Amino acid sequence: MKILPAILFFAFFIPSAKNSTSQEVLQSMYKRYHDKWHTSLKFNQTTERFRNDSLIKSDTWYETIVYPDLLRIDFDKAKSANGIIFRHDSTYVFRDNKIVRSIKNENELIFFLGGMYFMPFDKVLGHFAELHYDLSKFHTSTWKGKPVFVLGADKDNDKVNQLWIDQKKMVAIRFIKYDGGSIQEGTFEEQIPLKSAWSETKCKFYANGKLLQTETYHDVVANEPVDKSIFEPSSFAK
Repeated sequence: MKILPAILFFAFFIPSAKNSTSQEVLQSMYKRYHDKWHTSLKFNQTTERFRNDSLIKSDTWYETIVYPDLLRIDFDKAKSANGIIFRHDSTYVFRDNKIVRSIKNENELIFFLGGMYFMPFDKVLGHFAELHYDLSKFHTSTWKGKPVFVLGADKDNDKVNQLWIDQKKMVAIRFIKYDGGSIQEGTFEEQIPLKSAWSETKCKFYANGKLLQTETYHDVVANEPVDKSIFEPSSFAK
């Protein structure tokens, strides 16, 4: 009895691969998940860091996200004295419950992994431009045997910033960036359903083709109430 509505849902929200554009794909993603994406996400993750393809360190991080643009990472234990806060367009590093560093630097992953659904759509398009994605470019491809939309590039080997979208789930599964004279790549896999949306549970990050870090999520919880004061730099000791 539930098969037909599911078919209609995907038929309505998945654009034609043949005639699509980057903007149309983003619009389809927005229509599917705007007002449906979870407002918050909490999990702990195993974070493994690599050098020359060898594991050099493994830690546990505790992460809390409130969309569109708040993320707190506590190192080693929940409510730690050490960690990082991403707040709007700024990053704060805290140690021993004191802010020791702050810089103007947003975490753009929060944006295209959920935050975009909490912004007006024209601002979504504008922010992709600010992040140096050329939405006039577009093509389709496959990745790990699955069909994908590629936003920002006309072909797979284009050396331009690009975001890869799973054609079925309509979520980001890979980015490649060429800003700053290096090649940065991230992948987002093993998505789990969260009511009307998804969360990746396995991430990998590369620089110039070398694996730097893997992240494996555990105990993922969506829409749990979050005290936003945990993201306030002013709440830390001076």
